[in-house]
Amino acid sequence: MFHKKPDKFAAYLVDFGRYLNEATSYFLEFKVQDADTLQEFAATMKQYESGADDKVHNILRDLNHVFITPIEREDIMQLTMSLDDVMDGMEEFTALMDIHQIFSSDTHIDQFSDYIQKCAGEIGSALELLAANNLEAMEKHAIQIKDYESTCDNLHRHSMKELFQKETNAITVIQYKEIYETLEQIADYYEDVANILQSIIMKNA
Repeated sequence: MFHKKPDKFAAYLVDFGRYLNEATSYFLEFKVQDADTLQEFAATMKQYESGADDKVHNILRDLNHVFITPIEREDIMQLTMSLDDVMDGMEEFTALMDIHQIFSSDTHIDQFSDYIQKCAGEIGSALELLAANNLEAMEKHAIQIKDYESTCDNLHRHSMKELFQKETNAITVIQYKEIYETLEQIADYYEDVANILQSIIMKNA
């Protein structure tokens, strides 16, 4: 497990978790009002996504130059890539909003966004505990992420049912269907992270 002295992979992962929290806070709190603010929103999330790519590059580069890692090399790699998937998903959502020129949120998007931020908070806490070698305490955060993902599954079904029942414009249906599916996919990416965390717990407990 991670050494008591600072480990660079622990530092990398904790930093990634904090970065994800920062990005999701922006994702949740930024208010789109018109074409200009929508473009700003999409551009800023693209910057966050590019920053995450840099973090992935640094971690994978260092993994290729060390023989001994604090946890299995494959686990560090999978955890890193899954965190990056979350960031990619958020950037994809903002890109879709820009492509479709949707200037306002709705109840479903707001609810999805709230759970996305909550998942990021759980991830950040779990990675701090991973770095501190506190596996037992980490488990509850992985379980909570899975609970949020399950809630997002239900939210996805409800949002799609309401969309098809109430919306008569075919183009709007296509647009929001794609948006809701992307948000649900972000929740799935969080579940992937939770699964990897639980695998690490089982291997190292």
